[in-house]
Amino acid sequence: MVKYLPLFSLLVNLVGWSSCAFAQLPRAYRAPEFAYNWSAPGQHPDHIVLNLTADPATSMSVTWRTSTEVREGYAEIAVATAAPKFWRTAQTLKAATETLDGTDVHEAGRIANYHTLTFADLLPATTYAYRVGDGNIWSEWIQFRTAAAGPAPFSFLYVGDAQNFILELWSRLIREGYRKAPDAGFVIHAGDLVNTANSEQEWHEWFLAGGWIHATLPSLSTPGNHEYQPRNQEERRRGERHLSVQWRPQFNLPANGPEGLEETVYYVDYQDARIISLNSNEQQQEQVEWLEKVLADNPRKWTLLMFHHPIFSASAGRDSPDLRKWWKPVIDKYGVDLVLQGHDHSYARGQTQPAVDKNVMAGLNKRDYTGTVYVVSVSGGKMYNLRPNAWDDYPADRDRAAENTQLFQVIHIDGDTLSFESYTAVGELYDAFDLIKSAEPERPNRFIDRQQEAIDARYFNNTIPYADTLPARMAANLLAQFPGYQIDFVRYFDDPEFKGYFVRLSQAQKRINLRLDPFGNILGEEGDK
Repeated sequence: MVKYLPLFSLLVNLVGWSSCAFAQLPRAYRAPEFAYNWSAPGQHPDHIVLNLTADPATSMSVTWRTSTEVREGYAEIAVATAAPKFWRTAQTLKAATETLDGTDVHEAGRIANYHTLTFADLLPATTYAYRVGDGNIWSEWIQFRTAAAGPAPFSFLYVGDAQNFILELWSRLIREGYRKAPDAGFVIHAGDLVNTANSEQEWHEWFLAGGWIHATLPSLSTPGNHEYQPRNQEERRRGERHLSVQWRPQFNLPANGPEGLEETVYYVDYQDARIISLNSNEQQQEQVEWLEKVLADNPRKWTLLMFHHPIFSASAGRDSPDLRKWWKPVIDKYGVDLVLQGHDHSYARGQTQPAVDKNVMAGLNKRDYTGTVYVVSVSGGKMYNLRPNAWDDYPADRDRAAENTQLFQVIHIDGDTLSFESYTAVGELYDAFDLIKSAEPERPNRFIDRQQEAIDARYFNNTIPYADTLPARMAANLLAQFPGYQIDFVRYFDDPEFKGYFVRLSQAQKRINLRLDPFGNILGEEGDK
């Protein structure tokens, strides 16, 4: 005899089972929506950014954006004092104005005027105030400080890829960086500032996330692979990729690099350090001759390189053998002190052995001396797995690593000492080391590892989960339907259009993409290849 539950009891059981199933659902992220025309330029200056020149002791470049209604741009600058009418000594300078028409460029979409000029004949180690506008509509007065004319202590910030979730997540990182190092002289951006090279929305997010920091802390930026893309469908069909159409109008970086690579390959002498930007996206081999000349004729005590793709990759499935073949011999030959990189969405720090005569190293503890130190870091919200074999197959030792952690770095140079500190987005010390210059030029840098001062290592398995997961029973049922496959990727959606899971399965070279409802039922298969 079949027994039927009373209707009330049946409903209670169904609701209870349903609630139990939904209780296991992960929290879905709701990306912010932006109002129409939110990123449109207007008559008031926006996207104000400072860039270092080749001689930051006596000059500084500034760029800003307006609508095309503003046909001319001006800047006023004066030595800043505590007296509120310091502006009585100001100079008024006319900017160069360039119209960028992005209406036919994929995701650029806007027409805007960019105004740029370089403040020249400045006094070293001096605080200046400036404002920009059209002569009637002005920005606020903004301050910056020039570099010293010679060796003097200074600090700077270095950040890896901002790229994704720029306004939501990178904003807290760059602001915490400025809070940690308010006296920094500049900030290095190691590529992939945005995810989509020509996206007006993403560039606007980048400028809003940094806000007035961009206008007071000069930037040195090197392009990443995400700063390159086709500008239209025809270029996509031909397989062409070009530097972001916004790069040169909105930045004013030194033009002392090889012809055709200006403002992506360049160098700056900041007090007793030479900072060199290389472009790891194009013409890599052609940059070797230029790099050799810049390193051979280098009067500065410290030499730092910045570029996007790492010489020694931090993350799984990535490698740059050509860069090691073409660039590393020059780096070794001239004893570059520090190489700052991005691209891999994880953190790795290590070093090569000193490229010096073996007799020089006789009697020295190899752990106390170093060749070039290489760092890969990430500042945005997109995260990758570390290489499972660390740097075991590279001619370098990896000493510190991290996954699933937003980081910024503060580098301080004072005479013969370079101090490096990496911090999390909430200000925790994550890594640290010192380099000490020897009084004997042929001796390598002394290396002091200070990671024992920092917090414990962070990985995917001991931090808040980055990836979504399927409930265990749901995963087992799915794998039973697809024997031999494994679950590679899970993302949970809670959108008006779709509530459920996207799951990627893999087996050797095959991939299956599935959509599941919240109970694990397969709604559709999106591809098997």
